[in-house]
Amino acid sequence: MTAIMEVVEAPQIQGRSPFTLAMRRLRRDKVAMVSLAVIALIVLMAVFAPVFAHLTGHPPNEQYRDTGLTPDGLPRGPDGTFWLGTDDLGRDVLVRIAYGARVSLLVGVAATAITVAVGIVLGLAAGFLGGIVDTVLARLIDVVLSVPFLLVAIALVSVTGPSLTITVLVIGFFSWASVARIVRGQVLSLREREFVEAARSLGAGDTRIMFVDILPNVLAPVIVYTTLLVPVVIVTQATLSFLGLGLPPPTADWGGMINEAQAYYTTAWWFILFPGLALLITTLAFNLFGDGVRDAFDPRADRS
Repeated sequence: MTAIMEVVEAPQIQGRSPFTLAMRRLRRDKVAMVSLAVIALIVLMAVFAPVFAHLTGHPPNEQYRDTGLTPDGLPRGPDGTFWLGTDDLGRDVLVRIAYGARVSLLVGVAATAITVAVGIVLGLAAGFLGGIVDTVLARLIDVVLSVPFLLVAIALVSVTGPSLTITVLVIGFFSWASVARIVRGQVLSLREREFVEAARSLGAGDTRIMFVDILPNVLAPVIVYTTLLVPVVIVTQATLSFLGLGLPPPTADWGGMINEAQAYYTTAWWFILFPGLALLITTLAFNLFGDGVRDAFDPRADRS
């Protein structure tokens, strides 16, 4: 009898990129996913701020001195008309918090984008080109990192006047050096690798090697740093506003609202509590999500 041989094909193993594996680990991180959901809710609140104003019937800068203030001229507490109470001018705190989220997220994203773009370009140039270029850019990075950022930012905003554009540019200008240093260090360890030599042998120019061959290999630490930089930028913008150097009134932003509420924290707790909670929850959510991204790209790191 002829034996019948059954050939069983071994299951094929599918290769997965490090980015795919990192995203899988990130999706399994419950804290990171909850933080991402909170960030999404904050973004929706900022996007639909006009809807909040329409539902409540209270524009963000409208002063309701008759219905929004007590007979003593103090802010009115939360009720059916003003869900989170009013401020010292009788404006709706809920609506102003929603519009303040727009300012915080816009500054956070825009300043972070400028920071990362400038840092990547200068870090790639310094690490890959070397020589005099690396020397000059490395010293420039050291100078920017040694500057007392907050003091200089306050001085510049005081001279030029508060505005959204100035705030974004000032924060972006003084934050790129950290990204550039990270990218430069990564590029220095990669520029002599075999894949770079292979690209050179095929006639690729420096620009193509930097942005096509090397940049994808340094994106992981940049992504991690970016997620942790956004809350820093948001707090910096709120700090400038708290010091009276943020956006000019009557624009609603969280730092300015906290500053306005200082004189009323004993008589109108809601006036300082709710903007402070909005700032705390936003920065905490971004930080926890950034920790999750860090752990996803570096599974050996333990969450502390």
